[in-house]
Amino acid sequence: MSDILKSTDKEQFIRNGYIRIENAFSEEVARAARDILWNDLPCDRAKPESWTEPVIRLGMYTRKPFIDSINTPALYRVFDQLAGKGKWLPCRSVGTFPVRFPSDKEPGDTGKHVDAGFPGEDPSDFFQWRINIRSRGRALLMLLLYSDVSEADAPTILWKGSHLDVARLLRGEGEEGLSFAELATRLSDLPEREKVVATGRAGTIYLCHPFMVHAAQEHRGNTPKFMAQPPLLLRNELVLSGSSAGYSPVEEAIRLAL
Repeated sequence: MSDILKSTDKEQFIRNGYIRIENAFSEEVARAARDILWNDLPCDRAKPESWTEPVIRLGMYTRKPFIDSINTPALYRVFDQLAGKGKWLPCRSVGTFPVRFPSDKEPGDTGKHVDAGFPGEDPSDFFQWRINIRSRGRALLMLLLYSDVSEADAPTILWKGSHLDVARLLRGEGEEGLSFAELATRLSDLPEREKVVATGRAGTIYLCHPFMVHAAQEHRGNTPKFMAQPPLLLRNELVLSGSSAGYSPVEEAIRLAL
């Protein structure tokens, strides 16, 4: 079976920290997922006056449309190309949903951050989850668009190439790395990087390096935004030296940074 990504795609991922895949899943799948989410929301899709909060978070989603969107033969081949064949685990949940609504209110969750991969001393404390140089627990950050997202619709901000800076921050932090909160406080010291916004039609997926710095933003459009951001989980930690089998692009990016 031939590769889907070209060598230039993999090089872009190593240098920039992300790739964009259009039509990764169908509008039919996206619509079925939106219907489930609207049914769970405490507001009426036909009455914008009922959309009174800038963001509403919904629970874990494991139903068929969500699982179908992230488990396709084509995506599996891309995961093999980016994270390494046999090094990742199939995604059985797309996690929680921060559904974003048009609003003049501040959502209160727009800070720069890097998603953590493994628990600290208190697994229930999200801010104490940790990130280490071998990205324990996390192969990719994935942004799955279940609605059309324009520049006005609160697209996630990605800082192009920031994964390289984060790798350098983590280099001396050992196996335990830094907590989500500790790393977040140090991101303001990183070099300025170009901002990219994760826009696209429903069915678009952004596959990002696990060290990618990103942030939510305010919604200034007209249509609620539906996006999931699950991790692609690692079977084991990344290998950064001494490999006789070569390195995946996720690993190569960290090796380039160091």
